[in-house]
Amino acid sequence: MKIKKLKKTISSMFRFLFFLSIIVLLVSCGIFKKRYSGDVSDHFNGKKFVNINGGQVNGAKELFKFMRTRNPTKWIKEYETYSRDIPIENNYTDSIKLIFINHSTFLIQLDTLNILTDPIWSERCSPVQWAGPKRNRPPGVTFNSLPNIDVVLISHNHYDHLDKNTILALQKEHTPQFIVPLGVSHFFKRLGIQNVIEIDWDEEIEFKSLKIKGTPAVHFSSRGAFDQNKTLWCGYLIKGSKNIYFAGDTGYDENIFKKIGNENPSLDLSIIPIGAYKPNWFMSLIHTNPNEAVKIHIDLKTKQSVATHFGTFALADEGQGEAGKDLKIALGTYKISNEKFLIPEEGIFYEF
Repeated sequence: MKIKKLKKTISSMFRFLFFLSIIVLLVSCGIFKKRYSGDVSDHFNGKKFVNINGGQVNGAKELFKFMRTRNPTKWIKEYETYSRDIPIENNYTDSIKLIFINHSTFLIQLDTLNILTDPIWSERCSPVQWAGPKRNRPPGVTFNSLPNIDVVLISHNHYDHLDKNTILALQKEHTPQFIVPLGVSHFFKRLGIQNVIEIDWDEEIEFKSLKIKGTPAVHFSSRGAFDQNKTLWCGYLIKGSKNIYFAGDTGYDENIFKKIGNENPSLDLSIIPIGAYKPNWFMSLIHTNPNEAVKIHIDLKTKQSVATHFGTFALADEGQGEAGKDLKIALGTYKISNEKFLIPEEGIFYEF
């Protein structure tokens, strides 16, 4: 009996020390971050960025409730998945070519240019590689198989969307143009990377044959304990011979997505998140569930949608594969064909 009690005490002590070390890491990651300074707007109050729908991120009380009551489904590591390890050629056709790599990382080939979204090849999405959410599926494309990358789009600064090791590798091997939301460029400049452009919501820039525009999203930003919402979050419109919308990481807001759809009536492809949504009472402020993802598809009036933000990292309580199953149920509810909102497989070319 005494041995069991001792083991329990030691286990509790190690858990305490582990979480304490994570807190120290988060504090060190955030405390010295430079604030963005710019004009006050409907999404910047002079100190921090805000959601235009008035939505607030859950506070400490809700976070502790989530941690105390959560009931995550165990995921298993899936080794037997396809990972393309042969060089990928450029796309010289008039179509969009798309490869799902993992999580929110896609290779988009449009008008002879190669675009990456929110790239992560690391084993964990975390400030360190010895702790934090660990990948359950390998990237669908090995890093060395990538074609020359022209543009990298970053939606926000969370670790599962902005991965330091991957950014450094891309800079070393490809030197692409990085496009990031307001305030995020300091992350790159601290790494010695100058080829970075910041973009605001509804701001459009030109890159070679493309026009790239920042779009509103419902989310938040932080990489540490004291830098919450000091940088912006966004989605992107990519306009070329065809038009693509990448939603980034977002909660649902009907007004935002209907506005994007009305202002861009010829969307050929939309990339919409479906994962990290349970429990809904906690996650709905920052992540769309599969039913809301279908609503976004409808609001945008897009010709084709592809799911993202699922299957790689266990970031919430839903089970492995549950997001895809729930998406198919939602599509059936709205009488939309599964082919119109694809659940992509890693490493496979899709052409639109």
